[in-house]
Amino acid sequence: QKKFVESGGALVQPGGSLRLSCAASGFTLDYYTIGWFRQAPGKEREGVSCISALDSSTVYVDSVKGRFTISRDNAKNTVYLQMNSLKPEDTAVYYCAAADQAVCTMWAYEYDYWGQGTQVTVSS
Repeated sequence: QKKFVESGGALVQPGGSLRLSCAASGFTLDYYTIGWFRQAPGKEREGVSCISALDSSTVYVDSVKGRFTISRDNAKNTVYLQMNSLKPEDTAVYYCAAADQAVCTMWAYEYDYWGQGTQVTVSS
């Protein structure tokens, strides 16, 4: 059974940092394109970042460029999202997902497997 376990969400002050982890079981992450999405209350799910299966190239939504970094550790079968300079508008439930395709996509419907989500709250 393919599963993700996300962790690392927390309450943090504006300007702070968090690192989210997404550990996979039942499949090998390096064969998949991995995306991070977020959903704030009352808003649609938004693609935040992805890392491709083909060459680990990365894509970021404009609002997080320069602040967030996605990476993968194939030996640990885990993908990370390092989040720096956090803002209140980053508050959301963050999800990781896997797409059985070689290149990045920020469309949620193209992802096949999803984690349960981890809450990130940025507030003073």
